[in-house]
Amino acid sequence: MIQTQSLSVYYGDKQAVRDVTFHAPAGKITAIVGPSGCGKSTFLSSLNRMTDLIPSARIEGQVIVNCCDVQDRNRSPAELRRCVGMIFQKPNPFAMSIRNNIQLAVREHGQRDRQQLNQITESVLRDVGLWDEVKDRLDDSALKLSGGQQQRLCIARALALKPSILLMDEPCSALDPIASATVEALILSLKERYTILIVTHNLAQARRISDEVAMFWMNDGAGEIIEQGPTETVFSKPNHPIAAAYFAGTSG
Repeated sequence: MIQTQSLSVYYGDKQAVRDVTFHAPAGKITAIVGPSGCGKSTFLSSLNRMTDLIPSARIEGQVIVNCCDVQDRNRSPAELRRCVGMIFQKPNPFAMSIRNNIQLAVREHGQRDRQQLNQITESVLRDVGLWDEVKDRLDDSALKLSGGQQQRLCIARALALKPSILLMDEPCSALDPIASATVEALILSLKERYTILIVTHNLAQARRISDEVAMFWMNDGAGEIIEQGPTETVFSKPNHPIAAAYFAGTSG
């Protein structure tokens, strides 16, 4: 579903990610781990061309999503992002009703039928376990929800466009432990239908929920992958000495 070949990302003259060759298997959760500032979020953003929004950003190498070249300039970024949803570190609901948070993007993509819109709204809110909590206040502002509810709403908003892939950039870092556990359970429940990549600093979380792990490390000023493979193998028998030290808590 997702693979990169010799991917490098630059901001102006500064290289942020260097020569990353990576594969995320379909229908699995792949955790991207490593210390702060080693290119994890930049790498994630390159997968659905969010880097296009940064004027100084430049990408070299290849990104393949669902057998298509992401860097093909004939491909609409909007269509790409419909297939590859993005969940950010801090919940970012729109300053509008819960209902409109779900329906706005769906309407932008051409759906105008009110009954269909309402069905989509209920379906995705059920998918994230939020329907029973908000069904009687769909026209209230989404900003009145708790942090954990807001993050689940943002996930539901992404699901409304029927993506095949979800990119999650530290989706639990701004949440308390109870809300984090709820979002973790949600992520696990979604993996049968979506390919999920999650950036996390929480190694225990990565080990709990992921099937595969890729570890980034800063080398000569740019992030590189130094270890990747099945989660239990990477955590219990890492090949790279830096990865072994990092997972043991003696480095990073």
